[in-house]
Amino acid sequence: MLQQDLNLTAEIKLYYDLFVPENAKPKAPLLLAVHGYGAHKRYMMREAQAVAPDDFVIVSIQAPNQHFRPSGDGYRVGFGWLTDYKSEESVALHHNFALQIIENLAAKDLIDAEKVYLYGFSQACALNFRFALTFPEKMCGVIGVCGGIPGDLDANPHYKATNADVFYLYNDDDEFYPLEKYEAFAAKLGAYLPNFESKLYHSKHEIIQPMRDDIKSWLKTR
Repeated sequence: MLQQDLNLTAEIKLYYDLFVPENAKPKAPLLLAVHGYGAHKRYMMREAQAVAPDDFVIVSIQAPNQHFRPSGDGYRVGFGWLTDYKSEESVALHHNFALQIIENLAAKDLIDAEKVYLYGFSQACALNFRFALTFPEKMCGVIGVCGGIPGDLDANPHYKATNADVFYLYNDDDEFYPLEKYEAFAAKLGAYLPNFESKLYHSKHEIIQPMRDDIKSWLKTR
């Protein structure tokens, strides 16, 4: 007799980097940064530090699924958040990771739990939107760069429209998504979210300096 999809529960470690400004005041705003497929927490910390106002605490979380990715000098280790196989488990892990970070830092008075901003690139974009729509009370703002949106946006009963400010940025020469797809994503988000804005840039699938400048200005106004 064949039995399939049996499982055991195992404990894993989830890694993140924390940046606290030298002159940070108690209960500072938090920028929670989430990297895309094949990247790592160090990369996204650099990107977060490039856009965060001086008084922000920054956390960069790292995906649990490691793999080798080709690079210019051979192969390097990258990390991914999810695949199509039992993706709901990976989504739940991301949710719990973010919730624990927020709760732990708030308990230490390092951050204000009501001033949390999510910043995601590529694969992390839809993940962050899922989190914000599942826990709308946890979010003050969401920044999504060069990524998709939840495929179950219209069907998931757990989603609730968030009042958080949302800034969605995308490029016109992206090798993963055609411009028409991004425009459809932006239109759908705009119809779903009350405080939404988007902007088109001229580049490939990457974070470019004009994006960084606009994100920093967007965060400062809040």
